Amino acid sequence: MLQKLTLPGLLVLLSLLLSACSPEPVVSFSPLGQDRGDSFQQAQQQNQASLTVLYVPAEGFAYTNADGELTGVSVEIMRDFARWAERHHRIRLQLNFVEETNWQHFYQRVMQADGGVFGLGNVTITEARKQELQFSPPYMNNVAALITHQDVAELQDWDDFTSHFAELEPLAFSGTLHEVRIRRLRDRYQPDLAIQRVTSNPDLLELVASGAFYSYVDAYNYWRARQAGMPLRDHPLAAETDETFGFIMPLNSDWSQFIQAFFAAEGGYRHTASYRQIMQQHLGQELAELLLGHE
Repeated sequence: MLQKLTLPGLLVLLSLLLSACSPEPVVSFSPLGQDRGDSFQQAQQQNQASLTVLYVPAEGFAYTNADGELTGVSVEIMRDFARWAERHHRIRLQLNFVEETNWQHFYQRVMQADGGVFGLGNVTITEARKQELQFSPPYMNNVAALITHQDVAELQDWDDFTSHFAELEPLAFSGTLHEVRIRRLRDRYQPDLAIQRVTSNPDLLELVASGAFYSYVDAYNYWRARQAGMPLRDHPLAAETDETFGFIMPLNSDWSQFIQAFFAAEGGYRHTASYRQIMQQHLGQELAELLLGHE
């Protein structure tokens, strides 16, 4: 015998029927929010501008000091840029620093940004990336170091790679040029191995220090890890020294010529006492001299 359903009961039954007949819900992800900043044209008209400065936290380059203040090589160069703009062009720049811990998200956010947005993430300048972003002039030369656990014998000849690295797996920071380098080595010497991937330098260094992996890393990261006592070794035979880092801007930015003028002023910003002092203060005397020596 059928029971008479009340209105609430009918609503429940209808809901269950619709749920049973409906397809599985589609999970979607909203795009990254667009970051914005004032254009250089606005800055010229108003003698001031608000810039969004995205940064990836990195010791020595963009970090919070003991006083809780954001500082570092990249941060202080941007502040020098702001001081130069006000002193020589009477344009007051407000720098709004925004942290982005994921490097790939950082890169995408700058690509998708609008107007006065700068990215500080130690991005290597390449022709391919110039199709996606604008770059400032180089603010630093980089050395890419091949690293392993310190117990691995130093690689003196490429013919010894297979024997020296026989017990190691390739590891790469996903989405970087270091991943391209590791893939090149893997394809040549260990084609049957899969490349393991990470999304942060601390994770990469920890895994290499475990003794199970080899990887490429920027020299300053290797240097600091060694100073912290991590059991790592670099292999100078495989070092690559032809890279430069630049600040990045979206393709629609009109700030490119102005920041080029900053780097060219006074005989070249990288030849100034301020630049050298920033490098030494935040990277240490020895590491700063190593990197300055590759200019």
